[in-house]
Amino acid sequence: MEKENLMSSLRIKGTEVSLALEQFTLTWSFNKRWACRKKRITVSIPVNEIAAVCPGDSKQQTKSISAPSNQFTVYHVSRMSSQRWSLQLVTFTAPDAQVAHSWVQAIQNKMFEPGHTRPKKLLVFINPYGGRGKASRIYYSKISPLFQLAGIKTDVIETTRANHARDYIMDSDLRTYDGVVCVGGDGMFSELLHGLVRRTQSDSGVCEDKEDAKLTPCHLRIGIIPAGSTDCVCFATMGINDPVTSALHIIIGDTQPLDVCASYHGGQLMKYSVSLIGYGFFGDVLRESEDMRWVGPIRYDLAGIKMVLSNRSYRGTIEFQEAQDSSSSPRDNTRCRTGCLVCSESSNRLREMTEDSEENCDSDTWKKVTGSFMAINITGMSSACPKSQDGLSPTAHLADGTADLILVRESNTVQFLRHLNRHTNCKDQFALSNVEVHRIHAMRFTPEELDEEEEIWQQKRLFVCPCGNTLQTSTWNCDGEILDCAQLSVRVHHQLIQLFARGIEDTSCK
Repeated sequence: MEKENLMSSLRIKGTEVSLALEQFTLTWSFNKRWACRKKRITVSIPVNEIAAVCPGDSKQQTKSISAPSNQFTVYHVSRMSSQRWSLQLVTFTAPDAQVAHSWVQAIQNKMFEPGHTRPKKLLVFINPYGGRGKASRIYYSKISPLFQLAGIKTDVIETTRANHARDYIMDSDLRTYDGVVCVGGDGMFSELLHGLVRRTQSDSGVCEDKEDAKLTPCHLRIGIIPAGSTDCVCFATMGINDPVTSALHIIIGDTQPLDVCASYHGGQLMKYSVSLIGYGFFGDVLRESEDMRWVGPIRYDLAGIKMVLSNRSYRGTIEFQEAQDSSSSPRDNTRCRTGCLVCSESSNRLREMTEDSEENCDSDTWKKVTGSFMAINITGMSSACPKSQDGLSPTAHLADGTADLILVRESNTVQFLRHLNRHTNCKDQFALSNVEVHRIHAMRFTPEELDEEEEIWQQKRLFVCPCGNTLQTSTWNCDGEILDCAQLSVRVHHQLIQLFARGIEDTSCK
């Protein structure tokens, strides 16, 4: 398209408009002034939020066009409410088919300029049993048509067993793909996470079992289409669980780096996680809920009630490497949002910290805490969900190389309920005498065995409360999966993976 054609007089439903394609935006102004408005109406959309541009009007997209059309349709992102996106379209009528074709070519060239990261081919995994069997219907009725409209090729695999997706990623040739997509819940995402990270380390010759190993970041992005019984990772990175919104983030090629926590036990890698690693309350809830699977997702609420009544606590020693970074704190009341400076500038800060630690060769940043704890939680993100809009740690960052360590010391049932209740309101979750929080890079936990006197006391509690605790140790809840061990080491790996997302948009000023 010639330069003078980057601005044209076209029509929308018979009304004349001036259309202009600029470096970052597509803008059109209505030439007619309405009586109720003193100025002309102008609409501007970012080029990077255009999902597709096609010749003809929307009705012609579903049928073959026998002759060149003087119309073309632009499909673009529209913000409905808060974080929810929808696909909107506008059809332009040009003076002739040649002008329309030139506009289509120019917009497409701008959309796919070098540096833009829109996917052209995706590997899609669907968990047909997740979310009570709705995943397949969501994909084929809502998501697949959007991918086809955007010209994205897909290879679709419906999983038939646990770890099917993980194993497929480990063994298959992924060079033709621009990303992998899971249609399901947090369990399906975990499969893609483990498959992609392990495949990347295997290809790079990195030993995952070494706690001090520097893991190689994954170059393929992961897309999440929420369709499970729990979709906490999607909610915490987008602010909403909506399949269409997630699909549009994938189509336009958004990229959000994400930290990953690696858990080790006995010199061996146990699990990767991006959200919660919990010992005590959340570990007990998950273990108790395993016997209640027949009741569905409500099993977590029932198990939670039982664990609150049991008022369990566990003794142990926690050693953690506290982040020496003045740019953020778990108590600074900030939020990790799209374009977060703390995350974007974290690479330089971590590099400087590494150089300083190598020169000084000290371990002063490691601290130790011993006591009896009702909950030990490590979260690499806010861990927000629809039931807890602020999550476990509202100011945690997605990609700054840290996690938040939350310690809930032994207390009575009322005090613990106050702590849990603050996950569902806007009060400071850490302004309680039995709660403390630290921003960390790594942690080690060692459980303590009960002495004879404490063991007798625990046995007596069984007769006082039917939910009483007779266990000396809890178990770890690692992103919804049980790690059946008590001793554990955790290390945060900076920006190890990338999602098709842009973080939660800040709508406070909109």
